[in-house]
Amino acid sequence: SFAYFTIKDRLPQILTRVIDTLHRHKNEFFEEHGEKGVEAEKRAISFLSKLRNELQTDKPVTPLEDELPDAALWNQYLDYQRNLPNGSGEPSWFQSPWLYVECYMYRRIHAALAQNPPIDNFDVFKEGKAQNFFESQEAIITLCTYFQELLKNVKDLDEKQLRDELFKLLQVSLWGNKCDLSFSAGEDSSQKSSPLQSLENMVPYILVNDMEKVWSLLVNAKKTRTERSNIRVDIILDNAGFELVTDLALADFLLLSKLADEIYFHGKNIPWYVSDTTKHDFNWTIKQLGSANHMWMSRCGINWEGNLKKGIWVFCDHMFWTLPHDFSSMSEVAPDLYAELQKSNLLLFKGDLNYRKLTGDRKWEYSVPFHQALNKFHPAPLCSLRTLKSDTQVGLKPGQGEQIQASEPEWMVNGKYGVVQFDAGL
Repeated sequence: SFAYFTIKDRLPQILTRVIDTLHRHKNEFFEEHGEKGVEAEKRAISFLSKLRNELQTDKPVTPLEDELPDAALWNQYLDYQRNLPNGSGEPSWFQSPWLYVECYMYRRIHAALAQNPPIDNFDVFKEGKAQNFFESQEAIITLCTYFQELLKNVKDLDEKQLRDELFKLLQVSLWGNKCDLSFSAGEDSSQKSSPLQSLENMVPYILVNDMEKVWSLLVNAKKTRTERSNIRVDIILDNAGFELVTDLALADFLLLSKLADEIYFHGKNIPWYVSDTTKHDFNWTIKQLGSANHMWMSRCGINWEGNLKKGIWVFCDHMFWTLPHDFSSMSEVAPDLYAELQKSNLLLFKGDLNYRKLTGDRKWEYSVPFHQALNKFHPAPLCSLRTLKSDTQVGLKPGQGEQIQASEPEWMVNGKYGVVQFDAGL
């Protein structure tokens, strides 16, 4: 299965890169922290080398031994896996659900650093995320320029034009999800071409296209809103770098077109899946844009900094996003987060990992309804913007998946296809 090759090939590659990154920063750790920094780096590397060996030799998954706030939840989840009626008893790297062991690896990478101060706040993936941002400069400039032009005319757009612009930015945000560093095991995955030119040609590759439903939800909310009711959209983020910029442009457009009054962004509270957005990445990206020596890039960055200061943009991170649980267990495991999401008019879930957690990462029949696969996860109306990079897909028309499969065996994992998949909730 695709999962097998991910665990066998991609995850050890990622661990090797992490170890290499720590090696390369040895001098920096010494300059900042003296011998203590070098000792911590050695301990972290030995911890990670052991982890890589466990993975490659299919050892049992062991309980977490750190004191971090989520450790108990992780260890409970391991017990749950041990006691599954159809399980093999002792979960090991190759005899466990893919989603679980993949999340577990990233959590162990985090532990390797968190347990070794003074380098405990070092993000081993930071360089790759920054590189993706800088190597996508041209695409970012194109997007920021387009966006600033759009702003000049946004007040004069009629309803149809507004809808067309929303659809454009939804698609830019959807295909921005191609730039995923965990998918390429950390190789270059920056956006080199213009994100806007090819949109027309990409439409046939959107297998489920519910943009119309998203539009009617937002436009109805706008028409029925009162003085006291704010329209709130939550974006559950995926990758930093170019994809994050596409999400920020979409978010600002929602505000400026009055389709939303406030946007909540949900990121990861620890480095995750190589390129996922943390609070540091979020703030760093907006600062980079603001200080860029390109007029429209810096205009975007300054305006977006302003949205944060005004409180109409809010960044939140919750430890639930970096647990192994799928989202159907959120109301039990993280009732506070579930209650927060219930305040939203629309939840936009970015990317493949969020899709896997929405659908329980199961091998569904392609035509199973999205609503059914969500397994009662309905805090608010939600939409998944996802480029396919793993072999879970639901909500297709009968025969649609089989037809593509016949001509393109890799269609579910090559990042060529996408979905904009909506569920109205209860």
